[in-house]
Amino acid sequence: MSSNPIAAWHQLVKEQNTRGLDALLADEAVFLSPVVHTPQVGKAVTKAYLAAAFHVFFNDSFRYVRELAGEHDAVLEFEVQMDGISVNGVDMIKWNDEGKITEFKVMLRPLKAVNLVHQKMAAMLQASQQ
Repeated sequence: MSSNPIAAWHQLVKEQNTRGLDALLADEAVFLSPVVHTPQVGKAVTKAYLAAAFHVFFNDSFRYVRELAGEHDAVLEFEVQMDGISVNGVDMIKWNDEGKITEFKVMLRPLKAVNLVHQKMAAMLQASQQ
C-alpha cells in the first residue's frame, strides 16, 4: 500500500483501475454522495460507488485542476464535460495512519450537473447489481 493515498488515487484514475480500490480503501470507509441523503458505509459500498464514478466521470475531458492536501486529508477539485454540461466538483478524501481511505466525499455544481450525475450514477449502480 502506498504511503501516499492521493498519489495512489491519481494512479488508479490514470489507469482506470477499479481493482486497485480494494487496496486503497479501509474496511470502514464511508462514501458521501452529492445525490444520496445518507452516508454509504463500508468498503464494499464505497468501492461500488467509486467504481461507478470511474465509468461516469473519467472521460477524456476529466481533469483535476487544484489540490489542497494535509497530513490525513485532501481536497481535489475537478472539471469534466458530460453530455454538453460543464461539471465542476471536489473530491474530499480522508485517510488513516495506514494510508487507507476512510472517507470519500463528492460535491458538485451546478444543479444541472448534479441532476445529470444523479441519473448516470443511478443507472451505473443499478446495472452493476444485475
